[in-house]
Amino acid sequence: MTDAAAEPTIRRYGPADRAAVRRIYADTAFFGEPVEAHFDDRELFADLGIEVYLEAFPEHAWVAVEAGEVVGYVLGCPAGDGAVRREVIRRMPAVLGRLLRGRYRIGRRTLSYFLDNAWAGLRGGLLEIQDPRYPANLHINLRRGYRGRGLGSRLLAAYLDHLGRLGVRGVHAVTTDRNPGAARLFEKAGFRLLERRQTPVWRRHLSEGVSLLGFGRELA
Repeated sequence: MTDAAAEPTIRRYGPADRAAVRRIYADTAFFGEPVEAHFDDRELFADLGIEVYLEAFPEHAWVAVEAGEVVGYVLGCPAGDGAVRREVIRRMPAVLGRLLRGRYRIGRRTLSYFLDNAWAGLRGGLLEIQDPRYPANLHINLRRGYRGRGLGSRLLAAYLDHLGRLGVRGVHAVTTDRNPGAARLFEKAGFRLLERRQTPVWRRHLSEGVSLLGFGRELA
């Protein structure tokens, strides 16, 4: 049970936090809802999406802790998406090995997810901020029930302060127009909207269209 009297703390990520961070990532992957709405295996989803940050860039991650439980995180890479992509490619043989050994469940939802992302990429429906003024990236997440309490702002402030100490020029983040809370968080922290792009990624699941929103903030 959450201790409402305990003030949540923001601290550096540690290896013991890995399972909790991966769980939050999967539990909020579908517009704040669990990933199983559009993907079959949450372990595969986490291995492809967040594990690279926990393995290759753990020194750039923070967690929010309340009553001994990790309830949110912020992580990223000062060198940005290109550095993350190279690490993902380097780790792909291990993921494929686990796939061949039957460690993951592959079903219709997973195949549809990969097809929809490939189709979106071919149609220019994915968004990657490549402006050199905003080289670092970030991802931030909170468990349901812990949003709207200022924890997101505190996590974000810790990460931005860290990037500033490293001398990083700027940082970017991507969210969607279905996550107005994230947009408000970034705008409050001094980010500005860099680009809005319509995407067909979730066309199988949602009747209305979705736009990706790219935000950036200079730090120097």
